[in-house]
Amino acid sequence: MADAEVIPIGSGGRPGRGSGRRTTPSAAARALAGPRDRSSRTGRPPKPGPSTPGSSTSGSSTRGPSGQQVDGAGDVPVEPILEDIPLVEGPPPFDFAGLERVVRELFGEDGERRVAEWLAFMRRRLSGEYAVDEFGYDADLTDQVLLPMLRPLAEKWFRVEVRGVDNIPSDGGALIVANHSGTMPLDGLVTQLIVADHAHRPLRTLAADLVFQTPFVGELARKGGATLACNDDAERLLGRGDLVGVWPEGFKGIGKPFSERYKLQRFGRGGFVSAAMRTGVPIVPCSIVGAEEIYPLVGNMASLARLLGVPYIPITPFFPLLGPLGLIPLPSKWLIEFGEPIRTDDFPDGAADDPMLVFNVTDQVRETIQQTLYTLLVQRRSVFF
Repeated sequence: MADAEVIPIGSGGRPGRGSGRRTTPSAAARALAGPRDRSSRTGRPPKPGPSTPGSSTSGSSTRGPSGQQVDGAGDVPVEPILEDIPLVEGPPPFDFAGLERVVRELFGEDGERRVAEWLAFMRRRLSGEYAVDEFGYDADLTDQVLLPMLRPLAEKWFRVEVRGVDNIPSDGGALIVANHSGTMPLDGLVTQLIVADHAHRPLRTLAADLVFQTPFVGELARKGGATLACNDDAERLLGRGDLVGVWPEGFKGIGKPFSERYKLQRFGRGGFVSAAMRTGVPIVPCSIVGAEEIYPLVGNMASLARLLGVPYIPITPFFPLLGPLGLIPLPSKWLIEFGEPIRTDDFPDGAADDPMLVFNVTDQVRETIQQTLYTLLVQRRSVFF
């Protein structure tokens, strides 16, 4: 059988059709082949020119499917053209250096440590590896969530200046007694933060019944270390070596008019003194200047307060006139000073049951705080600076 005639790829068809046999690629083949210079894209060496040794002036040749030589095939791509297919690249490498810079900008130089602590906290919460004591105190939640939320308020907004931290015992039970003011009990929360940051001890606070009767607030207060302001709970905490904070003025202190600011109200019947005497722990007076100005109390909606069963509903220069904006505290300058401890372990047995002795010690604590308040007010340059 005669050899089949091989028609060059890209020719215009069979010989005899058109104007004659074509040995150059058609327009469609040239368009498919792309630009002329394909040596850098296909990886093949360029076609040798006439001056290249071993080259032929009649063009290069290759073998077709039947094994015969095909003239003029050097200009025709017989292999699939892959250079026009876009390369699929993988995901770019993660920028750990950029993430580290972002962490430092958000959390400061110790940002990596704080992020690691937060991740460890989340792992403990999910796995249940945290403890809650018999009073409901959740130390892990308090240290990692509640106190850090208060820290910017104390450091940046109120710019709290602390004095006499060395008077707080480094171990063992002690009772911190402070004045109460400010319409809202922010002074108690800030004092708890200051003790934790400067004395490096948790402060267990004694709160009124209304706090634990309020939905959500009572549960959060328990987790933050607060307990009922009664002698039994106070003595149990002091007896096991905890640091306890009390504000004997109660609602009379935080709800007094702005015209009576920094004038201490009655300290009750001295129950906190008897608790300290029975457990033999020292009493540390604490004076707080600055809280009186955060919500200047100029009035009280007494009728509505009785209807709702709360001690008072405050009227300030900004609340309720400005609505929720009136709840933003004013940025007053705070000074907190811890006085020298008053020892109670020198009293004879049964001293806690002597009303006159308890009254005298209570009055001594109150006068110490009052005189310190006057001194701090003189030293403070202005309300907001």
